[in-house]
Amino acid sequence: MKYYIIVGEASGDLHASRLMQSLKKFDEAAEFRFFGGDFMQNVGGTRVRHYKELAYMGFIPVLLHLPTIMKNMKLCKEDIVKWRPDVVILVDYPGFNLKIAKFLNKNTQIPVYYYISPKIWAWKEWRIRAIKRDVKEMFSILPFEIDFFERKHKYKIHYVGNPTAEEVATFKSQYTETKEEFSNRNGLNDKPIIAILAGSRKQEIKDNLPSMLEAASRFEDYQMVIAGAPSIDDAYYEQFVSKLNANIVKNDTYQLLSHCTTAIVTSGTATLETALFNVPQVVCYKTPLPNLIRFAFKHIIKVRFISLVNLIANKEVVLELFAERFKIRNIANELYRILPGQPYRETMLAEYELMKEKLGDHIAPDNAANLIVYLLQRKS
Repeated sequence: MKYYIIVGEASGDLHASRLMQSLKKFDEAAEFRFFGGDFMQNVGGTRVRHYKELAYMGFIPVLLHLPTIMKNMKLCKEDIVKWRPDVVILVDYPGFNLKIAKFLNKNTQIPVYYYISPKIWAWKEWRIRAIKRDVKEMFSILPFEIDFFERKHKYKIHYVGNPTAEEVATFKSQYTETKEEFSNRNGLNDKPIIAILAGSRKQEIKDNLPSMLEAASRFEDYQMVIAGAPSIDDAYYEQFVSKLNANIVKNDTYQLLSHCTTAIVTSGTATLETALFNVPQVVCYKTPLPNLIRFAFKHIIKVRFISLVNLIANKEVVLELFAERFKIRNIANELYRILPGQPYRETMLAEYELMKEKLGDHIAPDNAANLIVYLLQRKS
């Protein structure tokens, strides 16, 4: 069968590539065409556009690149219709993907499946109307989404397990490099490591990285190591690290998390990855108009937390420093609380174990691929 897959960022590229590998297990004749990245390209198929050409966030960047976004959306619609796939599989990235779903539902008979559902339980809950109308099947990777979609909105979904949990477990079972070998390979010294995970887009790196580095630099017995995003050139990071003794590693995030003592992390999938590696973390995120954001979080946004760790645990395991709490001294103070020898470090690690139990041990891409192939074969 023919699968058209659309992702809009680095994490989606990784998850989609694993799904593609699983689809090939259950459908030996699988053909792929996609908007995606290097991981997907390595699996095979035809890449129409790289996700770098789609990954804009924030009102101003989107506005400035609106002609490019609209051009890519037009291309995507036309390319799908021309190729006539058996299914279009959307991966997160709702701003772009839900418009594609609406077009396909209105103008074609091509079914739309969604792998890694949009986080409408946090923001823009009204999008449920579009999902019910335009998305044939939803495959969820977060256990608490079952209540949201099925009980609250009467929309049946498939919980397939969490791919990040499976990806981390697979990596840990195969990775044998020692800290000394990792350090030598990346030009690091022998000090314990504070990992800095500042996001995958230029805007969030620009907003968050300077304060993260300033807070970490107060701990002179540690070295700062930045996990470079695969889509960002090293030159972009240099403007932030030129005056600080920080190193950058590229395409080595899991290796870095295997050897660091603690981490400072922006919100997103990285918070879950860090927890799955049993690394105590500080979660922080700089926002514009912090007081307004705090008001919105208390009175408009539908969830209690911004980090996946806390959302899955349904309690505050990691302190979230965003909006008016995003201050260098707060980041540094929280970082101190989770260093070796500090009581909260062990508390956080114990809470991580309870969170992992909620995720389960499903192999998400295999479960999703098996279901996708079964549903399409039943339809045909």
